[in-house]
Parts: sequence; structure tokens; C-alpha cells
Amino acid sequence: MSKRKSSSVNDRSSKRRKRVEEEEEEEEDQRPVSDLDDLLRNNQLQSVGDVVSDAGIVESITLKNFMCHSLLGPFTFGPNVNFVVGNNGSGKSAVLTALIVSLGGNAHATNRGSSLKGFVKQGESSADVSITLRNIGKDAYKPDVYGSSITVDLKITREGLRTYKLRSKSGQIISTKKEELLSILDNFNIQVNNPVSVLTQEMSKYFLHSKGEGEKYKFFMKATQLEQMKEDFVYIKTTKHITEDKVGQHNECLKELKRKCQEKEECYRSMASLDSLRSKKEELQKQMAWALVNEMEKDLEPVKEKLEVNKRSTVKYDEKVREWKNKVEEAEEKYKQIQEKLEGITQQVQDLQPKCAELKVEAQKWNTLVKSSEVTAHRCKTNLRDLEKDKAQLSTRIKDLKLSISQTSGAESQAREERVEQIQTNLENLNHQIATLGQQIEQYELASSRAKEEQGKMRKEQEFLMRSIEVNRRNLRTLESSRSNRLRRFGEHMPGLLSAIEDAYKKGQFKQKPRGPLGFLISLKDPELALAVEVCLKGQLQAFTCDNHDDERLLQTLMARAMPNSRRPVIITSQFLPRVHDTRKRAVNHPDYPSVLQALEIEDPVVANCLIDQKGIESILLIKNRTEARRVMQGRNPPKNCNQAFSKDGDQIFTNRNYTADQTRANYLSGDVEEEIRHVQREMENQEAQENRFKQQMTKLNENIKQNEALLRKAHVEQKTTKNKVTNLELELTDLQNMEEPQSEDLKPLEEELQEIVSKMASKRAELEEAHTKMVDLKSSYEKADQEYKQHKEHINTIAEEAESVKEDLSKADQDVMKCKHHKKHYDEKRGTHLQGIHALEDELKKKEEELQASVAKATEISPERLDVRRTARSLDSEINRLEAKINAQQEQQGDPVEVARQYHEALESYKNMAQQMKNLNSFIKSLDNVMTLRLQVFTDLRRFLSARCKYYFDSMLSQRGYSGKMKFDHTGETLAISVQPGQGNKADRNDMLSLSGGERSFSTVCFVLSLWAITESPFRCLDEFDVYMDMVNRRISMDMMLKVAAGQRYRQFVFLTPQNMSSLPESSLIRILRLKDPDRSQNNSQRNEEEQ
Repeated sequence: MSKRKSSSVNDRSSKRRKRVEEEEEEEEDQRPVSDLDDLLRNNQLQSVGDVVSDAGIVESITLKNFMCHSLLGPFTFGPNVNFVVGNNGSGKSAVLTALIVSLGGNAHATNRGSSLKGFVKQGESSADVSITLRNIGKDAYKPDVYGSSITVDLKITREGLRTYKLRSKSGQIISTKKEELLSILDNFNIQVNNPVSVLTQEMSKYFLHSKGEGEKYKFFMKATQLEQMKEDFVYIKTTKHITEDKVGQHNECLKELKRKCQEKEECYRSMASLDSLRSKKEELQKQMAWALVNEMEKDLEPVKEKLEVNKRSTVKYDEKVREWKNKVEEAEEKYKQIQEKLEGITQQVQDLQPKCAELKVEAQKWNTLVKSSEVTAHRCKTNLRDLEKDKAQLSTRIKDLKLSISQTSGAESQAREERVEQIQTNLENLNHQIATLGQQIEQYELASSRAKEEQGKMRKEQEFLMRSIEVNRRNLRTLESSRSNRLRRFGEHMPGLLSAIEDAYKKGQFKQKPRGPLGFLISLKDPELALAVEVCLKGQLQAFTCDNHDDERLLQTLMARAMPNSRRPVIITSQFLPRVHDTRKRAVNHPDYPSVLQALEIEDPVVANCLIDQKGIESILLIKNRTEARRVMQGRNPPKNCNQAFSKDGDQIFTNRNYTADQTRANYLSGDVEEEIRHVQREMENQEAQENRFKQQMTKLNENIKQNEALLRKAHVEQKTTKNKVTNLELELTDLQNMEEPQSEDLKPLEEELQEIVSKMASKRAELEEAHTKMVDLKSSYEKADQEYKQHKEHINTIAEEAESVKEDLSKADQDVMKCKHHKKHYDEKRGTHLQGIHALEDELKKKEEELQASVAKATEISPERLDVRRTARSLDSEINRLEAKINAQQEQQGDPVEVARQYHEALESYKNMAQQMKNLNSFIKSLDNVMTLRLQVFTDLRRFLSARCKYYFDSMLSQRGYSGKMKFDHTGETLAISVQPGQGNKADRNDMLSLSGGERSFSTVCFVLSLWAITESPFRCLDEFDVYMDMVNRRISMDMMLKVAAGQRYRQFVFLTPQNMSSLPESSLIRILRLKDPDRSQNNSQRNEEEQ
């Protein structure tokens, strides 16, 4: 219906055009056929030349897995005439179908399927088509981008999806968008859906068997693109009608706008003036602006004064910071000195060890000599004892002889000799007794001295053991009480202290609740590291931390109440922060060993920050093996940001030294309480058993000392008494020996022998005395060496004990350093807060000054000259409000003049804009009418011209076979009537195409198609099995006609698909025959083609 509407503008013009067309058709029907042949021949001769088809022709095509073919091509087409020949099923139609689909045609246009997925070969996932188009000449498309040819690669998936790749001459992918392909096709004027450009078998059959004249007319209109032009005209006309309707609606709106504009204009002109009130209001507003400036200047003064006071007080904070900074430096220097002292003591002990070993060896050497001298003395004693036996025997013989002599010499002589003999025997016994007593005294003195020395050592060890037992008792009580409350590990008073802290916090006495003890608020990820962490943190485990000094003083008071006689924990004062410090830049990050911070689980960021600040736990490594820890820390490349490490045994390792821990077990961080209790109980049992042994040994030593002292006193008394007896006997012997007595000749040898034995005994006694003296001297040297060794060892022990006190001093110095650092940090924070307050005041002052400047600028805009205002802004504001109320009251009666003026100008502007738009639309519609009238006239002229040309070429083509025919166009009824007369004799019999034979009808169709070729433009033409219904004569004539037309149009490409052999074609460089291989019915193999020039 729309086509019929668009075909006529009005009845009068339609009738006029109809009469003109009928007259022209009659004139054309009366033209001689010979004239048409001459005209066609002249046109063909004019077209023949060296012109070669360039832009848009098909150079080659390749098919893969398309329809039922695995591979077809590549086919290389010639620039003019191409014949694709082959039996049915060889792939001729597949080539044409691929050409249509790859150049943007839909599946219905091919008449081979309803969707693209039907073109994918059975069993394959996709089909590929590649077509190369020539791109040279003046109509080339982007030759600088694509080059001399454009390759279109099409991929069709099993799901029916179609993707394109547009490649240049070099194979580079330029685009994958279909819009680019459509631009190329528009540039080359390629129309694959136009049946004149590509005529498939189905379309040819449909056209041959078509009975309706309207369908032939539609074929003509579609081939010449007149149908597209007609549809565009209908769309433009519809759009124009819609625009006219909108213009009509806007005309009503324009009238309404004009009415509103007139009403607003009347209100605007009838508005009365309120100038006096407004002038007074403006004057008050000027005063108000400067009054605000005055008040802001007054508000600025307190801020300046406060800022000045704060700046002056900054000096006090700076002095505090410097003071604590100096204290930190002094404490660090003291710590360094104590550390150096400790290192010196350690070095001194190490230096004294070799000498101690030497003294020990020396003492052992003297002890060996003493034992050797004792052996010599014992030998001398044995010899002396033998001589005494000989003397006794000889004395007995002499006595017997003297007895016999005494019987002869008298009783007095015998008595004297007996007395001398008795005295000598007594002297010998007494001297031997004195020597024995001397040895006993020395032994008693040495035993007593050694027992007292051993007693002193044991007393020290016993005192140390008692202290250890007491410590273990306290630890045991603590551990047993910590079964129900782990907090008791940190002291018996700790639960009460925490309860007091909680009560005080609930009462609001603390600004921030103190945290502690810190060891109670941390836990270990690896229980094996408990001792290492405990040795590292030391006193920090029992410490508390406060946010400020007020809370610190309150906590000190609570501690004094809770633990009056106990040692109080350390309190660390530092501002509480809600987040853990960012330690990424200064923390140690080892791939194999954790830092103390990484080994702990700390939920409270305040506790974590305190340990980071106090001990630097982010920079301390925990390495279980002592040897590995020394290798890591004291190697060539110690870990970055690491200053020390701890082993699981508590050893502390620095980069240049290391210390062994005195503590053997963790007291606060161990996890198994029962195991700790059992361990302490076992240790206490051992210590108590050791204490009992000490008591027994001490009792035994006391008894030995008392016994030795009693024996020593007794020996001294006996030695003194014996010496007195010896003196008296020696005097008596001297007196008796001075008396003369008769000698017997027989006694003389015996007495001489006796005298010799006596002299030998004297010699042996001297030798024994010398050996005894030497033994005493050696014992004295041994005791001296042993004493020196013991003194040296005691000196080392004294130094070691001094090292313990130095370690305690070092720990105290470390705490002093941390305390000073905390005070410094506290004052740093207070100074920072103070400076922030100053910066805030400066910002506030700057903001107020900016506000003042803005207020001054605003007041200057209101009143350029500053006014001396004595009234307050509040009073001025009250008067301005009163005036505004008065003005508003009058405006309620008359309206706001500003609002009325604004509404009037807005209404006027809206009316003018709408009027201008209506004027522009009417002008556009008028111009569109003129353009449409002109274009419809051009369309009518073009349609008439193309119809006449088509008739002319159709008659010319029929005449080559001796046929005559007629084409009658009815543009009003949209019909096309074609009549063909095969010969003069049959002229009256056959005047309708339905009455023709199949070959005649095919020939007539070819003539019709050739006539349409002559009036349409396209770079290539394709015909599929055009000669299927022709006999040999019609086929030859049609072929000659098409070749003749092709020869006259060498700038176009022609592709003919036919099952005929085409061996009768003349040899020509313009003709190329592509022979397809016969299909293999058993399997689908790749198809190959043969090219013939």
C-alpha cells in the first residue's frame, strides 16, 4: 500500500505522466530493429579498448569445510570472462553461495539454506571462505592501507556465528568489523543480493516460471535500485507528515505562550515603585556589611593573643625535650659504659683462666714432690727402726756382760750403768715420741685447715641452695595458684591489683585503662620459644603501660596498696594508639626465622606498640639452634635491620659477641602448668636431698674439726711434757757419763759397735730430720701454691660475682634508657600536640583572616567606602528584617517586581524561541516539499529513461536470434508485460512467454538479464546455469551474445556457472575456464581445479 502511495503525488500529475509514458512506449515499439542493432554495435565498439577491470572484481576464492566440500580452490578468476564448469555436485553452486555469504549476503539470498550453520560441513566445527578483491584504479578503497587487493576471510561456526577478517595485500589484518566490509562493498557498488549482479539457479527458475507481471516489475525495480529509492521517498514523506503534525501542536503552544507573555507584560508595566524603602534597606545593608567586618576584627584579637602565648610556651617544651634527650644520651652512655665494663670483666675472666690452670698444675707438681718426700721420710724411719732393734740386741749383750762384770766390780758400777742405759733408752723413746708428736701436730693442723675451708665452701653452697629452695617454693605456690588463675604466675598480689584497676576504671578515675602485666596479654605461636622470648623481654613481662602521667600516678597508688612490701612492676607511660605501628621499613624479615613480633600473638595494639617501642621486638630474630644463630648473626652478611638474636635456650647473640642465659626454664610464658609444677617439685626434691647431704657433711666436718682441735691441743701438751723429760734425762746422763768406771776388754768391741750403731742412728735421725724438714718445706710450698691457686680461683669467682652485679646494673641501665626514652617520647608527643595546636590556631587565624578579607571584599562591593558604624550587626539586622517585612507586605499586594520582571523576560524569551523554532520548521517543511517534488520528478524521469533503455536492449538482443518482442511497463499499476515472437511465421501464434518452449524461454530470460546488465552498474556479474533449458542453437546464440557484451565491457568481470563442456568456445585471453573435478561419492576429498586460458 505504501508503494502505491509513494508512486503518485497527485491525480493530475499522474495522468499527465501516464499519457507521456504511453506515447514514448509506442514510439519505442515502432523503432526498426536494425537501428537498435546498429546502436548496440556502436556502443560495444566504443567500449572495446585496453580498459581493464580494476576495483571490486574477484581475483580468487577458497572454500574449506563449506557445504559438503572439504576444500575447494583456490580459484583464480580472470578480469573479464570466467566459466566455472563441472558436473552436478562438483561445487559450482557452492562457489556462488560462498561468494554471496562472504560478501555480506544472508542465507535466504542463496536459496541454499535458512541459516548460516547449514553451510558448515557435517562433522566439522567451522567453515572458512577467503575472497580476494582487486583494489586498484581511481575507485580503490584506502589503497594506502590495503594495497592493491583486499582479502575477506569469513569463518562460520557450527552455531551459525559469522566473523570477518579484512586483510591487506601483505596479509596484515586491518579490521574485523562488518561495518568496514559494508563500506568496501558500497565503495565498489557490489550488491550480492541484487539478482542482476548474482543470479542463482533458484532465482533463474523462479523468474522463468513466474506468471505475474507485477513480479517482473519488482525484479526490474530491484535490479535498477529504483525500489530502494522509492522506499526512501516513502520514509521521507512519512517523516514529513509527522513533523507537520508536531508543527500543528506547537502552533497551539505558541498561542498559549503569547497569551502568557501578554499577561506578564501587563503585570510588569503595572508594578509600582518601592525605591525609598529599598534605598533605606540598601543603606542599612552597607552598614551591616561593615558592622560584620568590625565584629570579625574583634574576634580575631583573642586568637592572635592565644597564638602568641602558645608560641612563647613552645620554648618550655623544647627545653623539656632537650633535657630528656640529654638524659637519654647520658643513660645510653652509662649503659654503654656498663656494657663495656661487663665485656671487660668477661675478658678479664677469660684472661685469668690460663693462669689459673698454670697455678693448678704448679700445685699438683708440689703435691707430687710432697708425696715423694713422705716416701723418703718413711724409708728413713724404717732404717732407724732397724738400727734401734740392733742397738737393743747389742745393749742386751753389753748388759749381760756388764752384769757379769758388775758381779766382780761392785754393785755401784752396775747400778750406774743400768741407769745410763735406762736413760739412753728413755731418751730414744722420748725423741721418737717428740718426732711423732710433731708429725701429728702438722697433720692435725692441715686436717683442721682443710676442714674449715671445706666448711666455708659448703656453707656458701648451702646458702645458695637455701635461696634456690625458697625461690622454688614461691614458684611452686605461684604455679599451683595459677592452675585456676594464670595471672598468679606474675605475683600473688597481681589479681588484686588488676581488680583494683578495673574498679578504678569503672569509676572513671583512669582516662585510659592501663594494660598489664604485658606478659599476661601476649601468647606464643611456638611454645618451644618460650624461654627465648622470656629472656628477651625480661622485666617487661611484669610491666604495666599507661596512656598519661595522671594515670601513672594513680596506678602507682594502687600498686602501693596492693603490694606494700613487694617489688612493684615497672610502669611505662606512652600515648595509646588504636593501630599497631607500621614497622615494615625497620623490621627484620628473614625467610627462615621469625622475629619476636612475628612469633607473638598480640590482640591489643597498645601492648604491641609498647613492646615495639621498649624492646624493638620487630628487629630481634628467634633462631632455635645456637650454632645456627651464631652463623646467621656473626656471618659476613647479617640480616638487615636485625641487631640481636636469641636461641631457644635463651642465649643472646650479637654480631660481635654472645652471652649465655642464667635462666634454664620459662617462668611466665610456658603453656603446660602441670608439667612446670612437676618439674619444680622434682627440682625441690633434689634440692632438699642435697640440703640433707649438706647438713650431714657439715655435722661430720664440725665433728672432725672439734676432734682435730682436741687432738692438736693434747699433742702440744704431750710434746711440751716430753721435751722437758728429755732435758732432765740428758742432764742426768751427762753426769753419769762423766764418772769413771772399770771397763772390761770384752765389752770394748761391743761398746764400739754400739757406739757405731748410735752414730748411725744419729745419722739416720739427722737424715730423717732433713727429710722431715724437706717434707715440711715441700708441704709449705705445696700449701703456698695451693693457696695461691685457690686465691686465684676465688679471685675469678669474685670477678664472676662482680659480673652478676654488673649485669644487674646493665639491666637497670637498660630500664633507665627505656624510661628516659619514654619520657622523651612523652614530651615529644606533648610538644607535637602543642605544635599541632599552634598550627591549628595559625590555620584558624588564617581562615579568620581570609574570612575577614572576604567579608571586607564583600563589604567593599556593597559599599566601596568604609563606614564608621557604631551600631551592632544584630540591631542592624533587626531593622533590615523590619524593612523587609514592610516591603514584603507591599509586595504581597503588588508582587515582587524582580520576580515579575524575571517571569516577564522568561515568558518573552520562551515565546521568541518557540516562534523562531516554528519559523525554522515551516521553512524546513517548505524546502523539503520543494526538494521532494524535484526528486520525485527526477525519479520519474530516471525510471522512464531506464525503462526505455531496457526495452531497447531487450529488442536488440532478441533480434540476434531473429526473434521479436515487446516490453510494456505500467508504472502506475507496477506491472511489466513481456511478449516474445520466435519468428515471423509464428508471430500470431506465440505472443506470451508462457507459450514458449524451455529453450526459448531461457534465451528470452538471458536477453532480459543482458538488457538489465546494460542499465545497471556492478564490478562483476554472476549467472548460475543460465543455459539449462536451452537447445544447442539458443545456447550458442546466447553464449555469443554474452561474450559479445563481455567483450564490450572489459572493465567488468563476468562469471558463468554451467554444467556444459564449453570446449567449443573460441580461444581468447579474455576467457578463463575453471573446470571442477567430478565429485567423489565415496568420500569427501579436497577438490582441485584446473585453469585454462
